[in-house]
Amino acid sequence: MRTLLLVILLAVLSPAHGGELDISGSLELQARTFWHDPQWVDPDDQALQGTVVSTTEIRWYNEEGKQRAVFIPYLRWDATDDERSLADLREAYWAFEGDDYELLVGANTVFWGVTESLHLVDIINQTDFAGDIDGEDKLGQPMLSLMLQRDWGEISAFVMPYFRERTFSGKDGRFRPPLPVDSERVLYESSDKENHVDLALRYSHYIGDIDVGLNVFSGTSREPRLIPSADGESLLPVYDQINQFGVDVQYTRDAWLWKLEAIARDGVTHSFFAAVGGFEYTMYQVAESSADIGLLLEYQYDGRNEFEPVTIADSDVFVGTRLALNDIQDTAVLAGFSYDVDTGETFVNIEAERRFGEDWFGEFRVRAFSGAGPGDTTWWLQQDDYVQLSLSRHF
Repeated sequence: MRTLLLVILLAVLSPAHGGELDISGSLELQARTFWHDPQWVDPDDQALQGTVVSTTEIRWYNEEGKQRAVFIPYLRWDATDDERSLADLREAYWAFEGDDYELLVGANTVFWGVTESLHLVDIINQTDFAGDIDGEDKLGQPMLSLMLQRDWGEISAFVMPYFRERTFSGKDGRFRPPLPVDSERVLYESSDKENHVDLALRYSHYIGDIDVGLNVFSGTSREPRLIPSADGESLLPVYDQINQFGVDVQYTRDAWLWKLEAIARDGVTHSFFAAVGGFEYTMYQVAESSADIGLLLEYQYDGRNEFEPVTIADSDVFVGTRLALNDIQDTAVLAGFSYDVDTGETFVNIEAERRFGEDWFGEFRVRAFSGAGPGDTTWWLQQDDYVQLSLSRHF
């Protein structure tokens, strides 16, 4: 893998290859403020958590436009939690694009899914949980992929020879269970451990106003189980072998978007079904302005038992709204909350973003938890409500 990354970097930087070379990136400052004392003994009692994030994007395209090489290193430094600091390659690959196919070798980030509140079918990349608890941040996945485009649809095949472990907050950080997760003592069901070869296949097509995706995955689960260590002082991640079939469907009708994601998984102890579905309705140019307002409603169901990796989306309703001012500053707001119909647990999420000038970008975020009692799935997060301000400079 190191040799491959070196070849990609040399291909990108070598002027002898000709073509087009694009270099861009960003530097971001994050400040999180928690308004509750930490729930557990070990977390740092500082109310302010500062973070610096750097992303660089180097993209090379040959003169014919059939080859490209991409190199995107990601660096994060956290002033409070050492385990949250990270150096990662989000993307580092070479790709060749033919008339109706594409071959890619290296590390890449692949997204599957259509729903807003949860992405059940998005299984290629590992979650950077220490980066953000919403599951949207991903680690780069080493792979060999082949995409075939035909009149009857698109097929993508993935061979993944190396597994990425999930990141967790350390004992000095927030968003951690009562016992810290020991990422140094990882357990695998497969004797090949992180070198187990995972496989995935996806078919996608459209039928009129309906977009359909079907996928199958066989390999190491991206969701670890957490079990107590023998000394009872930490939790150990356990990565099991799973087989999973997924489907995602989106139906577009005027201002309506109807969405569904569903999976059937052969898990650790049993096979189970999970799904999330709902709609988004958009009101365009509200009050004769340029602003659009979207209304979202989704229901989340998960049939796994207590021996599978924990999920907080087992029987939840998500209600949200999306505001896009469509101004030159790209101002947008997404606000919503999830409610567990069985336990009464709630999760509130507000995200607002705006560009300043040509190169500056600001983001405001609020996240809050409530309604959970001992034994509920979000009990360990009840003291971690926070406000986050981010300011980034793009170049």
